[in-house]
Amino acid sequence: MGLNYISLLTPSQAPFYGIVPGNSSTPIGSVTLLVTFGIEQNIRTEYIMFEVADFASFYHATLGRLVLAKFMAVPH
Repeated sequence: MGLNYISLLTPSQAPFYGIVPGNSSTPIGSVTLLVTFGIEQNIRTEYIMFEVADFASFYHATLGRLVLAKFMAVPH
């Protein structure tokens, strides 16, 4: 994503599941970033905490149910 996040990381030890099929992943840390969704007529900005993991994936970020609910987003 082009962000130097290493200096922003705080320690995190809670593993998460469901990203790599059949395996759990332990994050290298967490970072809180300001995220904006929407268009000019309907915009919302919130601080979102991301767990940072070191594995190959097709996605740069995966948003969970709590983030989707906070932004009242409907995934398609």
